[in-house]
Amino acid sequence: MSKEAYGLAAEAAGALKVLTGVDSFDVALVMGSGWVPAADAIGTTISEHPVTDLPGFSAPAVAGHSGRIRVVETGAGKKALILLGRTHLYEGKGVEPVVHGVRTAVAAGVGTVILTNAAGGLRPETQGVGEPVLISDHINMTGANPITGATFIDLTEVYSKRLRALAREVDPSLAEGVYVAFRGPTYETPAEIRMLRTLGGDLIGMSTVLEAIAAREAGADVLGISLVTNPGAGLVGEPLNHEEVLEVGRATASRMGVLLGKVVDKL
Repeated sequence: MSKEAYGLAAEAAGALKVLTGVDSFDVALVMGSGWVPAADAIGTTISEHPVTDLPGFSAPAVAGHSGRIRVVETGAGKKALILLGRTHLYEGKGVEPVVHGVRTAVAAGVGTVILTNAAGGLRPETQGVGEPVLISDHINMTGANPITGATFIDLTEVYSKRLRALAREVDPSLAEGVYVAFRGPTYETPAEIRMLRTLGGDLIGMSTVLEAIAAREAGADVLGISLVTNPGAGLVGEPLNHEEVLEVGRATASRMGVLLGKVVDKL
């Protein structure tokens, strides 16, 4: 992380504590497309503000991302910092804004980051639409990296085995898969989907990977969860659209929120 990025994250973390009146957080969650309604089921809101009230944040430009930051207290008394939306690489703002939320959370003392997203399923024969899948690893096809210079980070275990095991204690039916990140905003072609299946990908999306790398650089443990919102292009012969992604999120919001709430309480 550059000195400028570190300074901005530290400034935002300080402003966050003042704004929310909360000095420490047990976990941070980034809610992806369609996941925002799930935040209501995680716990009781004790503070909520526009992200633009904090230094370095801009309003999300994507439907399904509310652009707010919320502090929630769970049933077990855990304090969860929830980012209701994220900045995507395809918005053209550069890499730093994409990972600023995660860096701010870690600068505020968070040691565990849960990243959620909506994803296309590359294995419709085993992945049902509306099913959550734990991210076991990723393939970065964005052409970008939040780390610059001679800073070498081990990515052998980006997504914590311990946290994945904890999530399966909550829901033993949870499957695991490899998440592939493209820059977007176009959806993938059928030929690209065939390529990714050959490479060992199970899920396809436009987020999460850069945030996960930034979180690991900062020393946080990462749990990634994808919600399968559609089969990958060409696998079922139907065109893809963002409204479908949001609709699946709305239909499964309560279940996703209960799942996340139970996971947070086990941390």
